[in-house]
Amino acid sequence: MRWAAAIATEAHLEDAVAAAGDDLLATLDGARPDLVLAFVTDHHAGRFQHLAQLVERIAPGALLIGCTAGGAIGGGMEIEHEPAIALTAASLPDVKLTPFIAGDSPRKWADQIAVDERADAAFLMLPCPLTCPIDDLLEWMDERWPHAAKVGGLASGGMTTRGPAANTLFLGGERIQGGAVGVALEGDVHVDTVVAQGCRPVGEPMIVTRSQGHVALALDGEPPLRALERMCAGLTDDERKLARHSLFLGLGMRNGGPLGRGDFLIRNLVGIDPQTGAMAAAAALQVGQIVQFHLRDANTSATDLVEMLSQHDAAEPDGALLFACVGRGSLMYGASNHDSRVFRRIVGDVPLGGFFCNGEIGPVHRRTFLHGYTSAFALFRRKMALA
Repeated sequence: MRWAAAIATEAHLEDAVAAAGDDLLATLDGARPDLVLAFVTDHHAGRFQHLAQLVERIAPGALLIGCTAGGAIGGGMEIEHEPAIALTAASLPDVKLTPFIAGDSPRKWADQIAVDERADAAFLMLPCPLTCPIDDLLEWMDERWPHAAKVGGLASGGMTTRGPAANTLFLGGERIQGGAVGVALEGDVHVDTVVAQGCRPVGEPMIVTRSQGHVALALDGEPPLRALERMCAGLTDDERKLARHSLFLGLGMRNGGPLGRGDFLIRNLVGIDPQTGAMAAAAALQVGQIVQFHLRDANTSATDLVEMLSQHDAAEPDGALLFACVGRGSLMYGASNHDSRVFRRIVGDVPLGGFFCNGEIGPVHRRTFLHGYTSAFALFRRKMALA
């Protein structure tokens, strides 16, 4: 198994694909690519119809999968707000690739994703955020393949004034305007995932003692508003300012024992009823569930990324993909290439490609979710290389 990742910023798509392709082929050193992932900014929208043909020139016979991107990641660089294409190529001997297009009808998914329920597979997914019922699709896939890794990102087209209003998905020679494209990988490949949600807990863990759907009616037996006020009273002045716009609710995803970083699913707070003190979150809440308030800022996000990547102690991967929120990158950190640099420092000089997404797909304690302001990594190695 060999992986390569490259990025190119030439103004013309033909030149950009050729430049990135030269870098890929040099890294692959004669290995034939079986899979090519392409993430392209919509500066190149006028030439999208030629993308498959251009990729075919550099990687004949390889499966192409990709989408429009608000920013492209590859070769240690993260290019935002400029023309760019990131290409990641993989030579995958003894790996079966099953491409699929999932539409908006759950009744058709079993036929559209032609992978046996008993298969030991991993899934890469690129949905359109405007047309794909992604939460329903992920829940269905978790039920059908409960042990399979599922990772990816929502297409982020329409990020420039010159680009199209919609997103474009690429699969083989097709350009698709809706649903989701993906590929299942079976055989001699293992996919690890690292999901960095960029938050830290504040206050104390609480138990949901009354709830209705997405609304918490009582936390530790008292109105959630009272718990929020008590938590805020214990914050520093800087934390209190941050809480005005970057306060979230973490839902405990593990039963028993103290919960640490990576044990919470981070969700937005939707609103509070000042009359009853009830609190609504962007997730269903269950009686008995542990929850805790969380804050997010650049320093917290950077610390979280380091800790989550450091917890990954398996053998060094052959290649990796990064699906990062469009709200991260220079917008969050004030500088480019942050997540790529941290990855290389901790994991190693591993080919890393990806893009900035409108939502990131990755697991938290064996259940797959759609995230925001998150970096989700997929790390690829042969099964025989497992540590």
